[in-house]
Amino acid sequence: MDRTLALAGLDDRPWAQLDHAYGSAEDLPALLRSLAGDDHDAADGALDELYGSILHQGTVYPATVEAVPFLARLAAAGHRGADLLGLLGGIAESTDEYGVAPGACRAAVVRQLPSVLALTGAGEAPVRQAAVWAAGHTGASAEAWPVLRRRWEEESDEVVRAELVTALVRLDPARGAPTALAALAPDGPARLRVTAVLTCLAAGLPWDARQHDAVLAALPADGLVSAFEQCEPLRAVVGALFRRDTAEDREAAFVLLVDALRVPAPDARAEAVWAADHACMVSRSAPARLLPALLPLLDEPEPPHAVVALLDKVAEQAGAAGATLARLAEGDGDLADRALAVLVTAAPGPAAPLLAGRLPERPLALAEAAGARALGTAVSAPFPYDAALLDAVRRRLADPRAQGNELIHLALLLASWGRRAASAVPELLDALPRIPLAGPTALAAVCPHDGESRTRAAEALWAAALHGPEEGRLSAARALHGLTGESGPLLAAIRAELTGGGRNVREAARLVTGLGETAGELVPAMRDALRDRPEGRSTPRGDALAELAAALWDVTGDAAATVPVFDAVIRADDGPWTRWTALRTARLAVRLGPAARPLRPALEDLLATPLHAPAPVLALLAALPEEELRGPLERTSLAGRVLDAAEAGVDAAGAFEALSALGRAALTDAHLHRVERLARGDRRVVTGGIESRIIRADEQLAARARETLLALTADTSDAPDTSDAVGPMGPVGPVLTAGTAPSGPPEQAARTPARD
Repeated sequence: MDRTLALAGLDDRPWAQLDHAYGSAEDLPALLRSLAGDDHDAADGALDELYGSILHQGTVYPATVEAVPFLARLAAAGHRGADLLGLLGGIAESTDEYGVAPGACRAAVVRQLPSVLALTGAGEAPVRQAAVWAAGHTGASAEAWPVLRRRWEEESDEVVRAELVTALVRLDPARGAPTALAALAPDGPARLRVTAVLTCLAAGLPWDARQHDAVLAALPADGLVSAFEQCEPLRAVVGALFRRDTAEDREAAFVLLVDALRVPAPDARAEAVWAADHACMVSRSAPARLLPALLPLLDEPEPPHAVVALLDKVAEQAGAAGATLARLAEGDGDLADRALAVLVTAAPGPAAPLLAGRLPERPLALAEAAGARALGTAVSAPFPYDAALLDAVRRRLADPRAQGNELIHLALLLASWGRRAASAVPELLDALPRIPLAGPTALAAVCPHDGESRTRAAEALWAAALHGPEEGRLSAARALHGLTGESGPLLAAIRAELTGGGRNVREAARLVTGLGETAGELVPAMRDALRDRPEGRSTPRGDALAELAAALWDVTGDAAATVPVFDAVIRADDGPWTRWTALRTARLAVRLGPAARPLRPALEDLLATPLHAPAPVLALLAALPEEELRGPLERTSLAGRVLDAAEAGVDAAGAFEALSALGRAALTDAHLHRVERLARGDRRVVTGGIESRIIRADEQLAARARETLLALTADTSDAPDTSDAVGPMGPVGPVLTAGTAPSGPPEQAARTPARD
């Protein structure tokens, strides 16, 4: 078939009525003609645009179905066969379908399977490989498997043979497994053996010494798997073993990693460290199991930076590396800073003089000592007071070269020491204009109860609250109120935010309740701010309105003014960008108790997204009488929804609070088993977020789960027997108990963030 025939009927398709990622598909005929043309650059551009439009980040569309026959015919005509077969395979692989019947795009590729299978015998190895990959994703085992198995017997190119093993197992794991085992032969090429290991795992075959030896012998293995798969082999093998979630497979992964960490080749060990990092991110027992093999790498002349980066994630368990970390911290550059940041948590005593000696050169370590990097996910004890470090902080505060986040972290560290840092009052006073948010908090925290320092601090805070940088006036007024009890500047600052529509309305609203009786003076301004809501919606505006309505309720108990605001904010939820605002509002509604009963329809709508159940469940429990907790709102049903959220790592803190509110009677034995798995299972529950905080957040979730389980079963003898539900496992690391996670939807901010 020539290219002209391949595009026959192109203009007969209803492209303008079909959609792709960017709207109407009326541009597809021109793109397909450019793709089929002789201009290489134009064809490259057309291919890129097709990936962006009909397979946009893995999503397929109605226009994708119509494009498939033309792509397949162009490939059959010998035009850009490897490229187009790769695109067809991606379309067949996709399960992310938009505006198209489930499976329609894959079915379109299956209809072209004769052409695709014919190309598995093409003269060019890249075309054969791409054809095998595409055929393997069609799911058409009856048609494709026999053809690919025959190709396995005939194929000599090791890259294509590796692709054939993968495709055979993908199409039919049971029939493909013998081929995968045969490919493990010790005398085979490394690429084929590594691919065979991955396919054996995909087929569900038990792990054995052949697979272990094949992976070790192939290291460094990066680049040995198909470019279509885009995975790092050792990491992929380890991940597959952990996903099986059995004690035997975990141990197999650990043994493989420990052996890989001992391979002398630097590239091989770099892969092993990266895979060990992944193990720690998915397995709670991995840090304790792998640290003994990782720590000796720090003693090498050029220790891998990745080891220190991993230790930063599990610093609470890195105490055994204290001496080595201290030695590294005495060096220069980023590695020294990262080593000291780990030491700050692992061994704060030795860390203090090292930080004091080179404070300006250790921004990461300073941030760790100040607690700023935790942002509520890893609640650890404040960095111990150290006189030499205090002197260093004072000198740095007085240095005009100190700017930005460094000043904030210095202030946070001083605030954590309280009045033991009182000697830093002069430096904080001088630096106050440069730290308008964190500075006032630190000044109030370190200031003595009386004396000249207190007088000077009060005067400075008063001036900052009335005449300082606008963004810091609320912070200064709050600090002054905490230091002296003077409410005038705080009332003025809150009123200015409410009447001026400032960006700190939400924070201002949160401060109202703490003013006690004097908060009544703000009621007119609060009512006006709620009444004069600007048009349009945004997440900050919705959050501010909800906090303001909650503050008005706290001061006046006026449900008529509060409930409609809550209802409007919750109902403004129209997807991921506004969902957490709605959930935060539901959490605020708990404060209303039975007065929130009119919110029931809006709260039930929130329950339609099961993974976000905790907040509306808490609000419904507070608002509704027991006789209304029936049907979908029956307590046992709600407990299941809440556990779904906890197991997904979505608002886990709120989930455990909701479980406690539902009570033991609402939980079945199956529910308790699920809580037990959250508390003591080896697989991490928190798997997303800022990478450096994931492990600590998961440890905190496990601790909350253990506390909840203990509270739920404290007065009963029916704690779950989980010997079958949760297999044997290693230690899960220390419990972080020096603080409490913020409850409710994940707005995690335990300390002042670095915003100045």
